[in-house]
Amino acid sequence: MLGHVSETSCPMGETYAGAGVSIDAGEEAVERIKPHVRSTVRPEVLGGIGGFGGLFALDTARYADPVLVSTTDGVGTKALVATATGRYGTIGLDLVAMCVDDLVCQGAEPLFFLDYISIGRVDPDVIESLVSGVAEGCRQAGCALVGGEMAEHAGVMEPGEFDLVGFAVGAVDRSAMITGEAVTPGDVLVALPSPGLRSNGYTLARRLLFDVAGKGLDDPAWDDPGAPTVADELLRPSVIYAPAIRALLDAVPVHSVAHITGGGLPGNLNRVIGEVADAVVDPTSWEPPRIFDELQLIGDVDVDEMRRVFNLGVGMVVAVPPEALADSMAVLDGQGMAARVIGEVVPGTGRVRFTG
Repeated sequence: MLGHVSETSCPMGETYAGAGVSIDAGEEAVERIKPHVRSTVRPEVLGGIGGFGGLFALDTARYADPVLVSTTDGVGTKALVATATGRYGTIGLDLVAMCVDDLVCQGAEPLFFLDYISIGRVDPDVIESLVSGVAEGCRQAGCALVGGEMAEHAGVMEPGEFDLVGFAVGAVDRSAMITGEAVTPGDVLVALPSPGLRSNGYTLARRLLFDVAGKGLDDPAWDDPGAPTVADELLRPSVIYAPAIRALLDAVPVHSVAHITGGGLPGNLNRVIGEVADAVVDPTSWEPPRIFDELQLIGDVDVDEMRRVFNLGVGMVVAVPPEALADSMAVLDGQGMAARVIGEVVPGTGRVRFTG
């Protein structure tokens, strides 16, 4: 009879675990990530982990006319490097950086974050490492990790495979929004440095390092004494720029902010300068990290292709009026950013031009 089990028999039939999904492993993973989530709590967070939705009470007294800003992003094929090395502890920080540093381009303060992990088989150790990185990123950005989802995709993804996606929400007063409309010829372009690839261009970087150069993860990334391994270089954590940009916004008039991700300077700076101005960039004004020279050399990659794929050592660019330059540099220096002037805004048609 359906549902009948005799006192002497063992439960029979198919189970979720037998199909490849372990509820027990999922529950263990949730218990292990709870302390990491709690470490990111802000006063506006209501309740705790385990509800059906994350609760966040917007402090409307802080904003005269609040506008919510939302972003979503992933870490792309950098996840494959984390899988190949078994090193998952920093890739969550990369995820937060990709999202909150988009938010701040419109002047928003990052408020809260959610993550989504899809994985072939839940391994509580891996899940805890991933979420610990997300929590560290949230602490650096000053936002709360209010929830997420962990989906075991047996039969769709192989054990060991995963993808990591994030969603961030911030707020800004409507009058303080950064839209790029204030950009004016004569504005100075100030770059914040990126020590590595962040999370962009990894498909090409992996092809060049592994397929073309034949390097392994434990090989030196380039032929110099003391060079990092390929794994160390490819897993170099992203800088989170949001706090520095927020400090700058509080101190000086900022006309635009560009997050330099996929598309490089040509594909991102053009988004925030308007249609009646050009950004003129001097590529000799900063020294790209060594990894970019190595990638270009391995594949004989054209300089324009390098500029379209990689950030080349520039993580963010702000446009400020010349009279605010000295104060801008002082604020950024105080935030630990070795900022550099890399160009200026001139009359034009919305393009990014390089002087060499």
